[in-house]
Amino acid sequence: MMKNISFLILLSIFLACLNQLSSANFFSNDVQLSLDAKFPTREAEILIKQLNLTPRDAQLAEKETEEGVLKAKTIVEKRFKFPNFGYSGVSVDDLGHHAGYYKLQHSHDARMFYFFFESRNNKKDPVVIWLTGGPGCSSELAVFYENGPFTIAKNMSLMWNEYGWDKASNLLYVDQPTGTGFSFSSDKSDLRHNEEGVSNDLYDFLQAFFAEHPDYAKNEFYITGESYAGHYIPAFAARIHHGNKAKEGIHINLKGFAIGNGLTDPAVQYKAYTDYALDMGVIEESDHKNINKMLPACELAIKLCGTDGKAACMASYVVCNTIFNKIMRLAGDKNYYDIRKKCEGSLCYDFSNMEKFLNQKSVRDALGVGDINFVSCSPTVYEAMLMDWMRNLEAGIPALLEDGIKMLIYAGEYDLICNWLGNSRWVHAMEWSGQKDFDGSPTVPFSVDGAEAGQLKSHGPLSFLKVLGNLNYSFFFFVCLICYLNIGD
Repeated sequence: MMKNISFLILLSIFLACLNQLSSANFFSNDVQLSLDAKFPTREAEILIKQLNLTPRDAQLAEKETEEGVLKAKTIVEKRFKFPNFGYSGVSVDDLGHHAGYYKLQHSHDARMFYFFFESRNNKKDPVVIWLTGGPGCSSELAVFYENGPFTIAKNMSLMWNEYGWDKASNLLYVDQPTGTGFSFSSDKSDLRHNEEGVSNDLYDFLQAFFAEHPDYAKNEFYITGESYAGHYIPAFAARIHHGNKAKEGIHINLKGFAIGNGLTDPAVQYKAYTDYALDMGVIEESDHKNINKMLPACELAIKLCGTDGKAACMASYVVCNTIFNKIMRLAGDKNYYDIRKKCEGSLCYDFSNMEKFLNQKSVRDALGVGDINFVSCSPTVYEAMLMDWMRNLEAGIPALLEDGIKMLIYAGEYDLICNWLGNSRWVHAMEWSGQKDFDGSPTVPFSVDGAEAGQLKSHGPLSFLKVLGNLNYSFFFFVCLICYLNIGD
């Protein structure tokens, strides 16, 4: 009876909020979804068109390569060399660039695409896997625009990234969940709706990867990612840790995980939006008070999402995102990833050259993907994961910390959408044996090459880094990797 009453209360809140959203703008963590949307799939398709990308729906990607090899083999992998790129006399074998598919063992028909870049320094360097958020955005975004070996020039030529993470680690980029990037399945049941399904698929992927690359299985292993990967990463780390304890398959030498500007504990992070916006001069005090009137509804919706399931989770998604939407209406054309800049385009950046580059026949042939359609940000995957959005993934982290698995949470000071303040608050609020000692630890300058790059707070396996805004974007990621691999040493 009480459950039904709670749902009716939530439903009334949900309907009241919908009435306020007729003039709403757009919002999401990595992508923007109209807040007055009744059909998320339709809105997501509009989003993709605004990005000048035209991916085919994931469920239509049932094609094989020209040789039919995807149906014939569990593993399809090849060393590759991007065409029309000056490798300065370095051979493909020396570079160790791999791309391909693994068929996921416990799926119906899922094939997960990945890039693997061996370290430019030493093959014994840690293996680092990167997960892009979305949910449903391809990790090729990171390969070419963030921390991969290359960057794409305006004329679509490739250049070496001076701060590529392959200078300090063996790098894995995975298109996940299934339906993202070049990953695909011919069976709709392989679409994932929660972190259990996502983490099990990633675990199966790693088992296949290390079976094919046993020389790397003993290397230290780290999980990294950004944005919605604040959900993926804790669940994936817990799945690996469980598999190791249960002695399932190949032991994975998990040492730690890092989340950059992530969404992990929505109940805490959504409350921080107005405080951050006020502190940074994005809104006024009167706006702060007005928008905060939405917080009780958001908090109730998130609480019921944790107990009542799908309807409550959809309501919480809409109700809570109203908070961010109101802030952005007041912020105008500010870039919500860097409030010092102007937002240009629906994601505040233009990634369309990546789509054009990867759709070149010479590139597709080099990667061995045949005719399979590249999906930059999958509307199908996005919609499938909507019920997962407001769930708290902080809950599984304390057990990892207690067993000595290192965690680094880092965030740039000018990022609004997953801001450092909200991330700092959930990290400090997390209950674990070292909570009091962490709270009492000093915040110290974090320096790189003699210059202050951030403010760091650490105790035991837990570290929080606020990255200062005077860094360029590529250096930002490289600083975080250096910090990550050295924390606790």
